[in-house]
Amino acid sequence: MDATIAGILALDGLSNGAIYALLALATVLVFAVTRVIFIPQGEFVAFGALTLALLQTGKVPGTVWFLLLLAAAVAVADLVQGLHQRQPLPRLLKQALVTLAWPVAVSLLAIWAAPRGLPLLAQAALTVALVTPFGPLIYRLAYESLADASVLVLLIVSVGVHFALVGLGLYFFGAEGFRNPSFWDERFSVGGVTLSGQAVIIFVASLALIVGLWLFFERSLAGKALRATAVNRLGARLMGISSNSAGRLCFTMAAFIGALSGLLIGPTTTVFYDSGFLIGLKGFVAAVFAGLSSYPLALVGALGVGLLESFGSFWASAYKEVIVFGSILPVLLWRSLRDPHSEEH
Repeated sequence: MDATIAGILALDGLSNGAIYALLALATVLVFAVTRVIFIPQGEFVAFGALTLALLQTGKVPGTVWFLLLLAAAVAVADLVQGLHQRQPLPRLLKQALVTLAWPVAVSLLAIWAAPRGLPLLAQAALTVALVTPFGPLIYRLAYESLADASVLVLLIVSVGVHFALVGLGLYFFGAEGFRNPSFWDERFSVGGVTLSGQAVIIFVASLALIVGLWLFFERSLAGKALRATAVNRLGARLMGISSNSAGRLCFTMAAFIGALSGLLIGPTTTVFYDSGFLIGLKGFVAAVFAGLSSYPLALVGALGVGLLESFGSFWASAYKEVIVFGSILPVLLWRSLRDPHSEEH
């Protein structure tokens, strides 16, 4: 291996690591606020990439029908729960309209826009608008009623949600893989290494989102409420912070990050309906490096995972996944020795 090859591998690893960093941050965020180890995070990535791919072909993406189905299920669940609690019917109907408003509006826009061949950036924005609502809807259906359950129960639910999303992804998107066009086709030569415009976009978008998350948690009232919920759920609830609202907000952010990651990674690899699992799992490995608690360590761990995957594929391409996922074992051993297990109360 010479310096040029090492530079190419390092650049590839850092660009992939930037994507894994976004997913790791989303995983840490969801776990810190809700104690949910959100295995289906990668499905948002696949949904984002495949939705944009189908819009590129002029077809109405299956995301539209899936979103409408999910929104209708949430509206019905809220109505049944409200009637059981003897809430006023006008209030329940208003809540149902609020639940359905955005999914119906963005779905109608997608049905209108799909055959018209809008510019790539407009299709990307529409993709994010379609995929982001999946976060709070999934939280409402699968997790909200189990908010006080143990981490193990929430993990089992996450496994079930993952399999459900993969199966529905196959039904709504089909088994065919897609590779999206690059957002910027320019190429730059830096010290003998060629840097693509798409890689620049990945770095800039990842950095902008990380800075945006930092500003959100440090400067906004909603961000401080999420931080309070992450530190002490009961204390935050006693101070008037709704744990359900916090859960929906963090799942919305996780879905947004996943959709954006799908747009960024779509031009670099062929994405299938089940590709999100491996991508999300690598983000989870980076989050484990951070103990599912530290955002800066999650970022460092993600870049390390990207570099390990890139150099591992050069030295032993058949075992690159084994190398990446095997790296989690010494980390788990070190953390188990450093932080002895205590029973959850």
